[in-house]
Amino acid sequence: MSETYVENVERRELAGAEVEIFRGGTGPAILLLHGSYGWWGWEPVHERLAQQFTVIAPSHPGFGASTRNLRIDTVDDLAYFYLDLIEELSLATARVVGFGMGGWIAAEMAVRCPQAIDRLVLVGSVGIKISDRETRDIGDPWVLVGDEQQPMFWHDPSSHRVPLPQPGMPEEMLERMLRNGESAMLYGWKPYMHNPKLLQRLHRIKAPTFVVWGDDDRIVSTDYGKAFAGAIPNARFTTIANAGHYPYREQLDAFAKPVAEFLGS
Repeated sequence: MSETYVENVERRELAGAEVEIFRGGTGPAILLLHGSYGWWGWEPVHERLAQQFTVIAPSHPGFGASTRNLRIDTVDDLAYFYLDLIEELSLATARVVGFGMGGWIAAEMAVRCPQAIDRLVLVGSVGIKISDRETRDIGDPWVLVGDEQQPMFWHDPSSHRVPLPQPGMPEEMLERMLRNGESAMLYGWKPYMHNPKLLQRLHRIKAPTFVVWGDDDRIVSTDYGKAFAGAIPNARFTTIANAGHYPYREQLDAFAKPVAEFLGS
């Protein structure tokens, strides 16, 4: 995992918040929106995509080192926040990649303002409800304690770890993880990590869309991913072998190649 916090970081004021943005590379700009556990610094996926693109990877308000405007307290607010950021960064149209909760935000952006999104990639995204009210669609690692969470995230939890708050963790990383957890629950707690109305609105997405899933995702199943893709006109769906909820961390090579090809097309 990357532990780089100073390099490749800029800060920008927007909507009453100071936003931390990991940024690097050259070429067409791509906006990367993280999941509920946030960015862990300038990560290998940023570095890889920065070989072909200008990577813009903000921390959501309240995550990482980004401050939070108290008027921003829902995913709906975050969708409009990022539509404003696209304008602030003078991106005529945006190539957006959303991971987990970031995919939910990206989908909400695309149904609200279809013309603002040029390409859309959704990776292990949450945000929709596909089953009846008694059936859980989205796994909840937050109910587990410490290392008990790890098997939910990875195909091979013996080789990978989500950094979780624990004694001895570097202070800056500990602060990031605590803020990330608090903010994830603020935005996604009730109803848990979805908008009951989003599924019926996905037909509004006009951008070419690529839906990417780890084939062993234990947070949201591949059936959930197929349902997400099936509700978006002409969306492509693919799985990454031997990957859990974080295919871009667990199988970077297999993830980056098709995603870069799609974003560059």
